[in-house]
Amino acid sequence: MQVILMEKIGHLGALGDQVNVKPGYARNYLLPQKKAVQANAANIAKFEAQRAELEKTASELFAAAQKRADALAGVNVSIAAKASDEGKLFGSITLREIKQALKEKGVEIDKKELVMSGNAIRTVGEHEIFVQLHTDIRIPLKVNVVSDK
Repeated sequence: MQVILMEKIGHLGALGDQVNVKPGYARNYLLPQKKAVQANAANIAKFEAQRAELEKTASELFAAAQKRADALAGVNVSIAAKASDEGKLFGSITLREIKQALKEKGVEIDKKELVMSGNAIRTVGEHEIFVQLHTDIRIPLKVNVVSDK
């Protein structure tokens, strides 16, 4: 299915690109989320009329994300958890606990913006996760898990 992207999507393309996607992906995600419109003559003309406004909005969103990224630079999180003598946690540290620790530091982050390589942290030590504020802005965040004895 041919669609016109209404915003930049990391693995597909930039604002205004016409791309081919599977029909289910377009019907179930891109079109309902208003991230794309079906590529037909009427929608192409409508998009070209709105192009400047959409690009301005996209640049404002990028600038806001960059400002948040500057505020997050150098922020480290330390979380205490019960652990065995070998350094394995009794339980795990998930994105919810990391979000709560950031909130205690005065940083508001949506859980969807946190990206972890696995499902949870299960060992004591320093771990790196990422904060994805925009498709182009991905900041590393150090999470230090210490033993709570």
